[in-house]
Formats: sequence, structure tokens, C-alpha cells
Amino acid sequence: MNFILKVLITALIAYLLPGILSGVKIADMKTAALFALVLALLNAVVKPILVILTIPVTLISLGLFLLVINAFMVMLAANFFKGVHVDGFWWALAFSILLSFGSSILYSLVGGK
Repeated sequence: MNFILKVLITALIAYLLPGILSGVKIADMKTAALFALVLALLNAVVKPILVILTIPVTLISLGLFLLVINAFMVMLAANFFKGVHVDGFWWALAFSILLSFGSSILYSLVGGK
């Protein structure tokens, strides 16, 4: 139940963010929900591998390289759908930062632990 709630909140925030970011396009709410699900799966499977492989760069950058990995995850998830378009790395970075903040705030308001 907790996973489903997180995916739905992420989908809602992802659906609303293109109104703020002109470089990101998401066709509809169904596409946003599927995008959020694929992003969650990529974050569970691919992201830990990338984090382990980039430990030296992450340490040198004092953890800021994790933002680059998050942007890469957004761009990778966007490639799975025709209804999701991200114009470039900087838009993916802004999207991932706002998605993280927005979903964590909304999740804490809804009653997440």
C-alpha cells in the first residue's frame, strides 16, 4: 500500500510539473502514472548500481553527483514513453529536484511516515 501511495503521489507531482517547467512534457495522467512506476522501478534496480559505481565522484563532489544520477534516471524513464519528453539534462535535473521536493512534501501531508 505504501509503495502504491508513493507512486501515485509521484505521478500527480510529475503530471503537474510540466506546468512549471516548459522543457518537460507529459501527455496525460495515465502516462504520468506509468512514468512514475517505471521511475520507481529504475530507482530500485539501476540507481543502486550507478551509485556504487560512482562512489569516488560522489565523494569528491560531496554528494552532488547524486543529482546527476537522479537526472539520468528521469531521462532514462522518459525514453520508455512517447508521451513524456524532456528537452535536455538541465530540464531533467530541475524536474528531478522539484519532483523529489514536491513528492516528499505531499507524501508527508497525506500521512506518510
